[in-house]
Amino acid sequence: MQQENIVRKTTKLAFAFIALAGAIGNAAYADESSREGPGEGMTMRLDKVMKDSNGTITFDQFSDAMDSRLKKLVADNGGKLTVEQLAAALEKARFEQMAKRIIAGYDTKGDGTLTADDITGREKKLFALLDKNNDGKIEQNELPKGRFGHHRQWGGGGNDDGGSMQ
Repeated sequence: MQQENIVRKTTKLAFAFIALAGAIGNAAYADESSREGPGEGMTMRLDKVMKDSNGTITFDQFSDAMDSRLKKLVADNGGKLTVEQLAAALEKARFEQMAKRIIAGYDTKGDGTLTADDITGREKKLFALLDKNNDGKIEQNELPKGRFGHHRQWGGGGNDDGGSMQ
């Protein structure tokens, strides 16, 4: 009887562990998929714990290494998290990552802000890359080739005499 209780308790803990890992994995995936790749950050955290603890990880160490943002989100919402609350948090994290990448790509001063000058500067660089013959115009044959080797079409932007873009 006591052996049966131990097995039941161990099984329940194992299922709880799997459920927690799945929930944390999904939240981490949503945030980290925009960076290195799915699970890269989690793997790096677990590798660090593994090295620090002689090649094994206890549940407590695993739990500490996992992204605590999900636990904080639950705590911030009275100990329960609805689908809507989680979805909103995941969407916010995703869009914040996208916004960071966009600003990093345009921010010429490195101050973390986006200005009209930053956008114009980026557009000038892109235009110069596309204008291969430096004539101040992008012609049809200067456009990047698509998947099947054809030049991409810009709707309504060309003329009939050779495809110059204005």
